[in-house]
Amino acid sequence: METIYLNATNLGYWKNKSTSNVIALGFFDGIHKGHQKVIRTAVKKAKEKSLPVTVMSFFPHPKVVLSNGKKKFDYIMPLTEKGKVLESLGVDIFYIVEFDKRFASLSPEEYVANYLLDFGVVHAVAGYDFTYGKFGAGHIDRMVEDGKDMLEVTKVGKVEFQGEKISSTSIREMLATGSIENFPHILGRSYELECKWNGNSFEPLPYYTMPESGCYSVTIHKNNKLFQVNVNVSDDRNTIYFKDYKNSEFSNGEKVTITWHNRIENEVVYFYSS
Repeated sequence: METIYLNATNLGYWKNKSTSNVIALGFFDGIHKGHQKVIRTAVKKAKEKSLPVTVMSFFPHPKVVLSNGKKKFDYIMPLTEKGKVLESLGVDIFYIVEFDKRFASLSPEEYVANYLLDFGVVHAVAGYDFTYGKFGAGHIDRMVEDGKDMLEVTKVGKVEFQGEKISSTSIREMLATGSIENFPHILGRSYELECKWNGNSFEPLPYYTMPESGCYSVTIHKNNKLFQVNVNVSDDRNTIYFKDYKNSEFSNGEKVTITWHNRIENEVVYFYSS
């Protein structure tokens, strides 16, 4: 899969390089089962047309840009991890648009013309709640009209778990309360984040959201080794400590992946300082 970062300076170049394709649209933070339904629908449409399948997302989140950096956004996964999941789903090209005030000011018609039609899109797939253009004025039901009938569009309905819509917002809320045990049903996998060992504890890499403070059952992936352990998350949700485990296996600065299984209730959490 090819990952292409789009901005105002290189837009023309990548427009000229593009060929006919089917595209999936969305921010896709976490790539939960609702997102996966959108992407798999696009992959199916692309196979029917014998065309490549592309995904177009954007970064940073509009909340950060439109607040002039005053508001923080809790990302579920960084772009590199998002790319890995998209590739596993069969995506050929991953476009990441630089979200800035110029992009935010585009009318819905300008967005469709400049970022879909000019990129060779013949069929667009998006969730029922996808919006585009200034103030989110564009929506999936008007995209055919905005595309001057030069574009086929498929709207994908919501996906639910236990009667509730699966969304990135609900996933953040579950992380904030430590309710992670149902993530395999919502994400299609357990929650993972990359960390770095500082000699005393693990620190999450940027663009991940830590679970609520407390004790958790996790699997730590170090190269080809797996460690099934319990860990404590600090009150500020910035640090992960071992609980009753010798940490001599890890070198200072070493990066690992932690898979989160469930929160251990009624555990007394102890925090240690170096």
